[in-house]
Amino acid sequence: MTPGFEGSYLGATDKISPRAIMECKICWTPYDPAEGDDTRQVLPGTAFADLPEDWSCPGCSAPKAQFLVREDPGAPAAALMAEIEARTKALVADFNEVFHSRMRDLPMVNQALQVQAVGFQPHEGGLLGILVAPWFMNLIFLPGPDRPALATGAKEVLNFPSGAYEFMHASREMTGPYLACALFSPMGDFSSQLQAVDVARAAMAELFKPENRAETDRAADIRAAREAELAPPPEAEPLDPAPSRRKLITGGLSGGPGA
Repeated sequence: MTPGFEGSYLGATDKISPRAIMECKICWTPYDPAEGDDTRQVLPGTAFADLPEDWSCPGCSAPKAQFLVREDPGAPAAALMAEIEARTKALVADFNEVFHSRMRDLPMVNQALQVQAVGFQPHEGGLLGILVAPWFMNLIFLPGPDRPALATGAKEVLNFPSGAYEFMHASREMTGPYLACALFSPMGDFSSQLQAVDVARAAMAELFKPENRAETDRAADIRAAREAELAPPPEAEPLDPAPSRRKLITGGLSGGPGA
């Protein structure tokens, strides 16, 4: 499935209805199917997905891929999209508050970046996506109301087609309980927000590919790592460990660190 626009569902055009109103993320010019586009002689009633491939924003000439879903009154999943928007908005607001109150002047912060929620989608009764911030990039799971919350700092292993990953439980005032798995920190190797978002989107796609599953069990890796932490230091310098599955889904993607 080829991504056709920015926003929810990793840009899959089959997830939006023919009535979806889209909006350019560069200049905020909307495309409303009910009105069409006089500048390109696109007739009223033409869905965004049916626009010509070379169609571009009438306001700034940005390509179709730069459009976000503004609203979709015809989508069966309109309520779900509203939930994703509301919960990710709260998540971003929480971490913007952290940035301005505690992180803004620290040397580890990459001033070229900003807080952004990327690729959030339904998963196991909640929402899964990636949060990009000037000082980290984390997988974030926003649980549903029926999922019991563990104490802040508690660890839990979540399973995906590419393997099992350790998440940490946390909570913020606006976001509520959430689980986080670190992908990158700090973020000094990213030169732009676009590059960071590209890597985040690629990581989300790789997470759901079974071919990325390592030969060893991730839970066993986690247990072995904890045992190693408690063991006395070795006399000789240990060999570098094999790349973790987290590195498989992040390293070298879309021009990111290590590319």
